Amino acid sequence: MRTPDADWRHRCARWLEDTPHGPLHDGRWSVTARASFAPGIWTEDFVRDWPDAVLALLCGGGWHGVLPLRPLSPPGAPRVTAYRKHARDGTLAPVLLWWVSFLDGWLILDGHDRAVAALAEGAEPPCTVLARLPEEAQWRRTADAVAEGHAERMSRLSERPAGPGTERQRAALERGYADALAGLPYDEAPTPLWPPADDA
Repeated sequence: MRTPDADWRHRCARWLEDTPHGPLHDGRWSVTARASFAPGIWTEDFVRDWPDAVLALLCGGGWHGVLPLRPLSPPGAPRVTAYRKHARDGTLAPVLLWWVSFLDGWLILDGHDRAVAALAEGAEPPCTVLARLPEEAQWRRTADAVAEGHAERMSRLSERPAGPGTERQRAALERGYADALAGLPYDEAPTPLWPPADDA
């Protein structure tokens, strides 16, 4: 099922590129491995009663759940039972999720039965996550603004008397700046919506 050297990110990227009706469209995308989620994502916010579920969007906090694109198989279904053995052995292939900003959550694109199998074994499924990224010009503008703000803070800090506290602040500012820049190219961008195609 899953071999230790399998790079599922590349496999998923190829599948997504090859499918004629997938979610990919023009723009920058990331396909990343994800092994853990915030508490409740795969329990309280995992939609099991598809399509009859209600998404509880929290005021200011979003939803952050997982929505399947088809009804889920029961934990005792033959295919799920076979996957449960892989879940116990640590050889279960990842579930392919797509981060959709207006849902503030993920859609399962592939691996519905693998997700059920992992959860039936008391574990979160390993995942590969597809997310749209900001266009290069947009994140470069943001990076420039972050760099300008950092330079201004460092300049104000240099006007203070030198001392151990100042050096700790300088180190903290440098770490924060590096972390902010490192994450910028990979922050998720909003998922665009298109009007329905005219059937006329």
